[in-house]
Amino acid sequence: MKAPPPVLTIAGSDSSCGAGAQADLKAITALGGYALNALTSVVSETPGRVSKVCLLEPGIIADQMRVLFEGFPIAAAKTGMLGGKAQVEAVVENWRALAPPGLPLVADPVMVATGGGKLLEDDAIQAVRELLLPLAALVTPNMDEARVLWGRDVRTRADMERCARELADVLQTSVLVKGGHLEGGAAADVLCADGTITWHETERVPGVRTHGTGCTYSASIAACLALGLPLADAVARAKAYVAGAISGFLSWQGARGEVHALHHFAGRLQDAS
Repeated sequence: MKAPPPVLTIAGSDSSCGAGAQADLKAITALGGYALNALTSVVSETPGRVSKVCLLEPGIIADQMRVLFEGFPIAAAKTGMLGGKAQVEAVVENWRALAPPGLPLVADPVMVATGGGKLLEDDAIQAVRELLLPLAALVTPNMDEARVLWGRDVRTRADMERCARELADVLQTSVLVKGGHLEGGAAADVLCADGTITWHETERVPGVRTHGTGCTYSASIAACLALGLPLADAVARAKAYVAGAISGFLSWQGARGEVHALHHFAGRLQDAS
């Protein structure tokens, strides 16, 4: 049996395992990659609630990246929550030192959790924009993150397309603006790659209150790139996978009420039945 391609996530730990590195590990595994992680933080959270964030020291982030690059032929990577300026700089410095030329990096500029908790310090935003994002093969902001990076409101499809084009030009990379907050029945995202615009849409699933969709999406794209798919095909495959994880969501009754989570292995269970 051929070994799956190693895919690295550089992201924060989520105690509920629905977002962050844990969601990435599930998605990478479900799509046929071998998941590796370099943690940047530890977050106490459940869907809809962030309790506490603890950023890890830059030295341990750097060492995780070093030993993983030395130990595995990493085929693709993604970044998620980095938290602070020192953490961003550690990731950038070590990516430049360790990653071979052409290794695809998907950068998810995580700033705020679905439940509203702040996940990126103010002084780190400029470091993400100027140092990290130009290293990426693809940047995947949601509409709120796109507004911060672009400096203008992103409310409509026209805004999304214009934002994707202009950010791609400024950053000299491909940009996927995610339209999860668009009104209407479609969950629509726009990709600008090499000056070409493509839209990727699935039917919106009402009444689902999960978190980790953005983490899962970017990890899925990285996994698909590691498997050799062209960028637009990787985005399309990842979009379909995330839609399945949302529509097959899991639900429990907890002490604070009903809690939902993405079902990262819903497709596998369907394939096995």
